[in-house]
Amino acid sequence: MARLDILHTTTYRYRQAVKLGPHRLMLRPRETRELRLFSHELSISPPATVTWAHDVAGNAIATAVFDAPTDHLVIDSRAMVELSAPAWPVFPIAASAAQFPFIYSADEWTDLGALTVPQYHDADGRFANWIDGFVMARPTDTLSLLKDISNGVFMQISYQSRDAEGTQSPIETLDRGWGSCRDFAVLLAESARRLGLGARIVSGYLSDPETSLIGSAGAGSTHAWVEIFIPGAGWIAFDPTNRSVGSQNLIPVAVGRGIHQISPIAGKISGGPNVFCDLSVGVSVRMSVPFGDAI
Repeated sequence: MARLDILHTTTYRYRQAVKLGPHRLMLRPRETRELRLFSHELSISPPATVTWAHDVAGNAIATAVFDAPTDHLVIDSRAMVELSAPAWPVFPIAASAAQFPFIYSADEWTDLGALTVPQYHDADGRFANWIDGFVMARPTDTLSLLKDISNGVFMQISYQSRDAEGTQSPIETLDRGWGSCRDFAVLLAESARRLGLGARIVSGYLSDPETSLIGSAGAGSTHAWVEIFIPGAGWIAFDPTNRSVGSQNLIPVAVGRGIHQISPIAGKISGGPNVFCDLSVGVSVRMSVPFGDAI
């Protein structure tokens, strides 16, 4: 069990004053049975009116509305959480789903809906053939199959950090042989959907106090991974970037069908041409100091 302090700072700078449209912020950690949220606070400059709502996936959405033009935008998100996910989880998978292929119940099919539908075209079947290469037999152990695919992403694709917006398609990632954590997540989620399984992409933070994990900057970083729904166990986290299963190092903030739905900050500005100057993002995930140990 670890109590963590998270600071996520995003700074936009402009060459002249611009008008900021409403900005959608997805920065509040999602509480789960393995993640307890003690506090969360937003600090925004210039000042904004902030309202809160939940989207269809249960993510907490803050909408920031600004009154005056500005040449900068700074958003600080501070949270304190307690992460209790075990390092070696045991998943109570239902007997009906222990072997792949299996069939979801009628209610599960209905509720999972688009999360089971592939999001990318595979006209020549190249991607389907790549996935089939991991299915050694039918039936086969469900969890072992998913671990093999996640491990295959880790082994076959080189990790490269990428600050530019956008995400590669699964075929692009396979052809290039490299990708960021969000490319890894898209590849694994699409693989699960091609097998008829429900999958969602998760954005959040990677807790890495020993700085031994891939995709971590300092003591933490923004990160992306996948959750796959298996009856009995529910949503199981797979992090193909680090070849891990379970949530022991993962702090979820938002879940969605596609990576484009879970961007931490989204909004528009009105200004002249080439008005944007620069963007910087800093994330710190550190062990919280107990009150009795504070100096």
